[in-house]
Formats: sequence, C-alpha cells, structure tokens
Amino acid sequence: MLPIKSITCPTDFSEPSFHALKTACDLAVHFGAEMCLVHVVPSVPPLPADPNYAFFGVEQYEQALQTDAEQKLAEIIEQRIPKEVKARSVFRRGDAANEIVAAAKDEGAQLIVISTHGHTGWRHLVFGSVAERVVRMAECPVLTIHPPRH
Repeated sequence: MLPIKSITCPTDFSEPSFHALKTACDLAVHFGAEMCLVHVVPSVPPLPADPNYAFFGVEQYEQALQTDAEQKLAEIIEQRIPKEVKARSVFRRGDAANEIVAAAKDEGAQLIVISTHGHTGWRHLVFGSVAERVVRMAECPVLTIHPPRH
C-alpha cells in the first residue's frame, strides 16, 4: 500500500468535499502521488412517452451539466491543487457511489479520499451516505474526512 502513488478524490463542489480535497492534496504532496478529481452527475431518468407532456432537451441539459462540471473541475485543479501535484479530472454520470468506485478502479487508485457530509437521523435515512457505500464497495482503502465542526 505505501507509498501511495495514485489518489482519487470525489467532489460535489461542496465545502466538505473541498475539506477532503485539502487532505488529499497534502497526501499527494507527501507521497508524490498523482491525483484524480472525480465528479458524478446523476443520470436524468427517462420520461414516459406521454402526449400531455412536451419536455425537450434532455440531451442538451445533460451536456450543459457536463460542461459546467468540467469547467468547475478545471478551476479546482487550477486554484486548489498545488502545482507540484500531477492532477486530472474525470466526469461521470450515474449513481455517485458506483461511479466513484468505478473511476478509482479505472484510474488505478491506491486510495480514495472522500468527505462525509455529517448527515444523521432522518437526513441520513432519506439521503443515505455516498461515502458509506464507497467504503463498502471500494477495492482500495478509503479515507473518510468529516467536515469541520463549527
């Protein structure tokens, strides 16, 4: 496992994910590891063929989401990742946990660094935990980073 040469760090562009990114960057600098920044957008479910609804542009909507995400990923690499860290971004579409694990495997990650959002109670029950599912499914070690308490 050590030294770590490849780190995958998912982001949903939230402050907790940026906190995890900081930790991933520190590890990448320490080990001289490459970083893969991953963002996953949920797929738009197919709409039923109903003549009462006229919804056009699903492909354009998904393309706009992808373009926006790719731009944000490039900005994060430029602004938040130290210049000495070799970094690249990956955009995925689908279930967040499944796609993060698949991206880590595809990229040959030796470590996934992921934030938790700190949801408990009904929010955890309703929204579930992407980080929890990643921990269960990943083939490599997963470091979970809790958001700072205010």
